[in-house]
Amino acid sequence: MRHAILTGIELPDYGEPVSEPVLGRTLFEARLARLRERMQLHGLSALVIYGDREHVANLAWATGHDPRFEEALLLVLLDRVPVLFAGNEGYPHAEAAQGLFERRLWQPLSLMGQPRDKLRPLATLLREAGLASGMRIGLAGWKGFETDDGVFDPGWFETPHYLVEALRGFGEVSNAALLFMHPQDGLRSLNEADQIACFEYAASKTSNALRRLILGVRPGMTEFEACRNMALDGSMQSVHVNMSSGPRAPLGLCSPSSRIIARGDPIVAGHGLMGALNCRAGFMAETAADLPPAIQDYVQRLVTPYFEAAALWYETVGLGVTGGEVYDAVMSRVGDPFFGVSLNPGHLIHLDEWVHSPVRKGSTFTLCSGMALQCDIIPATGTAYFTTNIEDGIALAGKTLRDDIAKHHPEAWGRITRRRAFMKDQLGIRLKPEVLPLSNIAGWLPPFWLAPGKAMAMR
Repeated sequence: MRHAILTGIELPDYGEPVSEPVLGRTLFEARLARLRERMQLHGLSALVIYGDREHVANLAWATGHDPRFEEALLLVLLDRVPVLFAGNEGYPHAEAAQGLFERRLWQPLSLMGQPRDKLRPLATLLREAGLASGMRIGLAGWKGFETDDGVFDPGWFETPHYLVEALRGFGEVSNAALLFMHPQDGLRSLNEADQIACFEYAASKTSNALRRLILGVRPGMTEFEACRNMALDGSMQSVHVNMSSGPRAPLGLCSPSSRIIARGDPIVAGHGLMGALNCRAGFMAETAADLPPAIQDYVQRLVTPYFEAAALWYETVGLGVTGGEVYDAVMSRVGDPFFGVSLNPGHLIHLDEWVHSPVRKGSTFTLCSGMALQCDIIPATGTAYFTTNIEDGIALAGKTLRDDIAKHHPEAWGRITRRRAFMKDQLGIRLKPEVLPLSNIAGWLPPFWLAPGKAMAMR
């Protein structure tokens, strides 16, 4: 019977990505066509997408535009060029986007204190852009209200009040977030080859940064000094860098501080760019002897069953597999209350770190070609054992999509095939052909960060 052990593992260095994939105008035109088909399927004659710096993904999917200091609105009709409304600074910035749209200036989207000399009522601008009375209008922000059993309320809005009220002046308005974010067939749940290549490019960078941090951190460093090892290059982040040690580490999402890291500290670090996130957690230790006596069985008690759960996650995900099957596989190893796994053990990832999740108890949602998924199983023991964590992304791709990635993105495909070989030959994790690891540290779990040459593997 296979089980997890701590053993010597040499983590390959896949290098930094060289060629940056781009999303061109043809891709955005195809997305617009699919969006309009989806609108017609749902009986919508108009769709408005709201976006801001923290909630950019649906808007960027449709246009390539990412608001910086401001908000932005996109109006999509079935028979006209979409219209993007932006503020004083977003208006010129939108020229950088590759999507198909016309621009309109609406200065209330600008920061306070900036000029409003060209101010006109939003309702007037919407009418000039083609919105008419009696339309059924979908409004997509960044989420909606759903019950624990997945029932979605189309009358619940998280977008600004002024926008909801302006649209209600034209007709019936409903929350349309699921057009993009449904956990099985949302438009952002199923990705093209070019988009997956962009995710792989981002994941290569995030995983390399985390690798550098883990290999370079030492007791006596401040958390800030440890993070300098990541050597970030300015790529667009999806989340703040989270890194903490000692008493704050169990809180998970804290940013680094000037705290000095000590031998024996619990420690966690995560880094996310748009399309990827990687996280690791463990102890600033060389062996179990560096830990308090009561938890020197840390590897046996927590890390071993956790890694077995993660290996089952990787080996279970595949085309046609239900989210419930993935959930059951994971919880067969870490279902005991001690582990404290309460969030979904896996979710969809896109430009935002969490889109939605088909993985939950009893879920009948099936995993499909084009999905990008995060292996994200988080124990929260609430004890001195702290936690352990490996968080990396994969893509699921049927043969046609795999061939497309290999043909048009050979650099990324080369890294993917080498990662698959490493996971099989060194970590003992047997992936299905459709499972494409996107991270350069996929499956690598060193429990003791002062001994990164020893990591978990299935034997």
